[in-house]
Amino acid sequence: MSLKTRAFLRLWPAAFALAAPAAACAWQSQPAPPRPVIVVQPPASTRFQQTVRENQVRDQLQKNQVEEQLRQVRVDTLRRPQAANTLHAARLDQADQGQRELYRARQQDLLDRYQSAVAPPVVHSGKAPASSRSSD
Repeated sequence: MSLKTRAFLRLWPAAFALAAPAAACAWQSQPAPPRPVIVVQPPASTRFQQTVRENQVRDQLQKNQVEEQLRQVRVDTLRRPQAANTLHAARLDQADQGQRELYRARQQDLLDRYQSAVAPPVVHSGKAPASSRSSD
């Protein structure tokens, strides 16, 4: 055997040793095919109840909106005769701001209650949650 052939035969196991892990990594980095998504339709009674809840929430939101618009018209009506009185205008502005915040809170509360009623139940595992603090 020639010297070149022997050198090649000595390098062949090293090349194979380096190529095998590289091929394994390339094979493992292939993304797994996506899992099929199974959509389960809820029973008709559940869909009906959800539709009823949605309609009730929508009706209540619209009712609150109409009441807020009427309140704004009343405030504007009260503001006109007292436009020159800055103290009266400041008090009306303060009261109006409070009412607007109350309106927003009422609307948000209604949406939050709807979300909590419609949201799927949370299933907790039997394990206790890990503590975020380390014990000293």
